[in-house]
Amino acid sequence: MTSDTAQTDLVTVETGNLRELITRARFILFDFDGPICRLFAGHKAEQVAKELVAWLEQQGLRELLTEEERVHPDPMVVLYAVNRRHPRSDLVAELEERLTQQELKAVGSAMPTAYADPLIRTWKAIGSRLAVTTNNSPRTVTGYLSVRGLDDCFTPHVYGRTTELDLLKPNPHCLNRALNAMGAAPSAALMIGDAPTDLYAAERAGVPFLGYARNEYKAKQLRDAGAETVVGSLLPVLRLLWDQA
Repeated sequence: MTSDTAQTDLVTVETGNLRELITRARFILFDFDGPICRLFAGHKAEQVAKELVAWLEQQGLRELLTEEERVHPDPMVVLYAVNRRHPRSDLVAELEERLTQQELKAVGSAMPTAYADPLIRTWKAIGSRLAVTTNNSPRTVTGYLSVRGLDDCFTPHVYGRTTELDLLKPNPHCLNRALNAMGAAPSAALMIGDAPTDLYAAERAGVPFLGYARNEYKAKQLRDAGAETVVGSLLPVLRLLWDQA
């Protein structure tokens, strides 16, 4: 089999898998930062991480972080690191609130994921029920959805970060909350996420998974984690919904 033939077969198989996922889904669980938008497109995550580290240093808590954690570009790494050393403490609550405030600042410059808005509206229009299941603050999510005029597509089903960080994905806690609130069987739902943690949470909740990857690096991460169906654009998903309508 030539490489071109193998690639064609892979695309055919994935298209069939995607169609099956979309056809069966009645309850759609969206991750937020990735499938719906790029939250830190304008307000850079690296700068947010630096500000959290700087605040810890001002409190005389520099030694809470390793050198690698101090320079990591993901602010969640800083939050997780402090939580490991002082779980469910006032310090974690303060740091989580500071991260939430930075996320809220980022809402105004967040970049909508291509085709996400019409996809969400179409899914809602054909009778599916939608929820957001995310490691971001629910206040951030509701703020963004309101700006985009999408809040009525999800209300009240937004399930996000609390100070109980051990319940964040890959823990399926937020997915299970969504399923229970909507009265949904896991097999009738679909999780759309862009990270291995989304996949692992979906697997643990018994929910089928669709990977969204805006670049090859993200796609490889998802495939290496075991994702069977990954799309680089939401347009094929939207087209399948149009076929159903």
